[in-house]
Amino acid sequence: MLKKNILFLSFILFSNLHSQDLDYISESHQNQGSFEVVSDFQSSFIDDRILEFWLPPNFDPTNKYDLLIMHDGQNLFDANKTWNKQEWKLDEWASKLILENELSSFIIVGIHNSGKNRWNDYFPEKAYDFVKDAKYLNDNKPALYADLYLKYIVDELIPFIKSKYLKSSDDFRIVIGGSSMGGLISMYAAFEYPEIFDGAICMSTHWPGAFVIDNNPLPDAIFKYMSQNIPKSKGKTFYFDYGDQGLDRNYPQYSKRVDSIFINNGYSENNFKNLYFKNTSHSEDSWSKRVDMPLKFTLNEL
Repeated sequence: MLKKNILFLSFILFSNLHSQDLDYISESHQNQGSFEVVSDFQSSFIDDRILEFWLPPNFDPTNKYDLLIMHDGQNLFDANKTWNKQEWKLDEWASKLILENELSSFIIVGIHNSGKNRWNDYFPEKAYDFVKDAKYLNDNKPALYADLYLKYIVDELIPFIKSKYLKSSDDFRIVIGGSSMGGLISMYAAFEYPEIFDGAICMSTHWPGAFVIDNNPLPDAIFKYMSQNIPKSKGKTFYFDYGDQGLDRNYPQYSKRVDSIFINNGYSENNFKNLYFKNTSHSEDSWSKRVDMPLKFTLNEL
């Protein structure tokens, strides 16, 4: 018990330990990397999605690169095009970390969400099997598309990326990431396809699963699914975090249960983090200030 308590306490991180100032990387953005947009990639599993690719400086598809797949792709790179005029600054961070040799080169693909079906795509589908409350079953059970969405990523998108951008070999890491519901689907992807994904970035993970209400059966269902399906720890990295402002104020209550699932299944601080950021909110501005941490944690070789 003492060991677990020490490990849990080591995961507490406050806002005064925020990552480096973003002013420097914003100034150098124009000269780093390049973008490609694929708007006509058709799927047999889901409705078509826009894909935004960020390619590192001096990109050559015959060289080796790791792969980062991100959900809510329209919010990653350009605040001028987002609904709230905020962005993750993911391209700036990637450029900085690669050019300063803190990470090996990697490419990013941002998958635009579907808008109206975002929740249906992102809720961990098999976790719903653990819901027993009749008010949420039968005619009241929502349509769930996460398994089809993951088939799209695994069976269609990744082969396309390999054929066009990753021609050197299959010896590269694949990390999947997102925030809020995007954090849930990233966890679910890594649990459902441990042979594909080496790590998951789950920022401000929306453990309530849907609306925040009393007697919500969804968090318990998600945790029961996780307890029964967690991948073996060898070679895997999972990064979670949460704040305490806005929607994030609903997340600290779940932190100990998340910790226990991973710690009780052989994970340690070397391949699992669940960090608390005091006075931070549920927003791209908040995630952009600390996204370098999960990038370095999940994309570096173990």
